[in-house]
Amino acid sequence: MLFRNLRMMAVTIVAAVTVHVTAQDKLAEQAPIDRTLKNIEALKLQADMASEDLEYPAIDIYASWNTKDTYSYPGMVVPDTFNIDLSGFCMPTDSRKITSNYGYRWGRQHKGLDVKVYIGDTIRAAFDGKVRIVKYEARGYGKYILIRHPNGLETVYGHLSKQLVKPDQIVHAGEPIGLGGNTGRSTGSHLHFETRFCGIAINPKFMFDFENQDIVCDVYKFKKAKSASSSSGIIYQRVRKGDSLSRIAARTGTTVDKLCRLNGITRKTVLRPGQVLRCS
Repeated sequence: MLFRNLRMMAVTIVAAVTVHVTAQDKLAEQAPIDRTLKNIEALKLQADMASEDLEYPAIDIYASWNTKDTYSYPGMVVPDTFNIDLSGFCMPTDSRKITSNYGYRWGRQHKGLDVKVYIGDTIRAAFDGKVRIVKYEARGYGKYILIRHPNGLETVYGHLSKQLVKPDQIVHAGEPIGLGGNTGRSTGSHLHFETRFCGIAINPKFMFDFENQDIVCDVYKFKKAKSASSSSGIIYQRVRKGDSLSRIAARTGTTVDKLCRLNGITRKTVLRPGQVLRCS
């Protein structure tokens, strides 16, 4: 009798343990499935957010959207400072030759860079974004395109021979948007390329290095100047292999002494590729 009771107790214990182990096994099997579902949900959320960013680019900055007025922004307040993320860029052209710089030219302000291209050369979107303006100006840009990007920038591509996109069209970095040309107020085939934030022109050289087909920095810090029609900004330069302080100073329009002062270094400091220096 005692033996039978002990045997029954043992069976009961084994059964309980078996149920417990089976439940643990099921939980263990379910855990990777739960993680996979969470990963899928996270990826879907990211995709939805990215899609919304493109559908309403920089909606937290620009209070309106229109496809008619190039530089009209009703209801917008220009922030005092703003970090412009330059990751995910694409050079708008393979050309490395600048034919005219940003600044005063022929008695008026030239608010972009002229890059040598030939008629029919492919012009690409610099970042993901949404096309806002596709127009023609006989005495200005000629055939041009303006794209607004989620990072807050608007980029302008002027003097095209052909426009390949339409207003309200979503485009991605590197996607062909037009062909190089010589339309409008132009004396030779080239791309007039502008970068603007809230309608305020910023020298593209502060962000794009056409000679090396790269961006100058990962983040450009916009800083509103006292004049509403101009801006200042803190320029950061990423050190490349073979760079020296004098080369960086020449590239960014500053001096070696100023670079040393801004970064707490000396003329004898050894620069490391990938190191970021403040240049203004």
